[in-house]
Amino acid sequence: MSIGRGGGDVCLSTRRLDRIVEHEAGDLTATVEAGIRLSALAAELAPHRQMLALDPPGDPTVGACVAANLSGPRRHRYGTARDLVLGVTVVLADGTVVSSGGKVVKNVAGYDLGKLLCGSLGKLGLIARVSLRLHPRPPSARTLVVPVESASGAQHAAAAVHRSTLVPSAVDLLWPGGLALLLEGSERAAAAELVRAEELLGGAEDGEIWRAVAERQLASKGRTSFPPGKLEAVLEAHPQALVRVGAGVAYLPGPAPDPRPEAVRRLAERIRSEFDPTSVLV
Repeated sequence: MSIGRGGGDVCLSTRRLDRIVEHEAGDLTATVEAGIRLSALAAELAPHRQMLALDPPGDPTVGACVAANLSGPRRHRYGTARDLVLGVTVVLADGTVVSSGGKVVKNVAGYDLGKLLCGSLGKLGLIARVSLRLHPRPPSARTLVVPVESASGAQHAAAAVHRSTLVPSAVDLLWPGGLALLLEGSERAAAAELVRAEELLGGAEDGEIWRAVAERQLASKGRTSFPPGKLEAVLEAHPQALVRVGAGVAYLPGPAPDPRPEAVRRLAERIRSEFDPTSVLV
């Protein structure tokens, strides 16, 4: 991130803040410094058969995931960074170091500053340390890809998944193209889910689609959200998109207008001015 100093900006890097401070495997929690990359954290957690269920493309740092509230396909089941942050330590614009939250899943100590920082884009402070909720790593993963030929067909397939007993970790739509379901669990459970999904929707197994999903998300220039049941309208309005169906989010190849109401934008600016009244953080 950068901070304003007189006539120019000063860049602050968290590259050396890359340690795992604490890992409580029995509690499925970890406290890490903000500069650690997701790949490095995943490698450390793998021997314990645990994972941080954030999978945005590009291998960002944990701090970037929180600051931008990043997520990937597994958002369908596990949520965004906002849902996995238990506590944070942040440096405010005046140099004050503030900690909020805790290191356990059930915690009610103080204001939930971590949730506020998620998606703040560094405008409220420099994230230095994060406590995270972890999940067991599924032993097996299968992917079903269902071709869709029309916006109404995509809406019908998505609704069928929603009404079914399937429990996918991800439901993404490459538009135009196909609907991808990530089915995770034990080897036997994932295989059974794949069979049920094929019976419901047709399609074929193809795990390579997640590479295309990551590339489409990285290349996107805008993002828009939509309410449940409006997938068809979104697809008709955009000739190309990556849609995170359950989350109601579409990544677009071009810029998209800010979907937040004017009142929400004013509130965000008021919060920023309280944290950074002299506009040190950029």
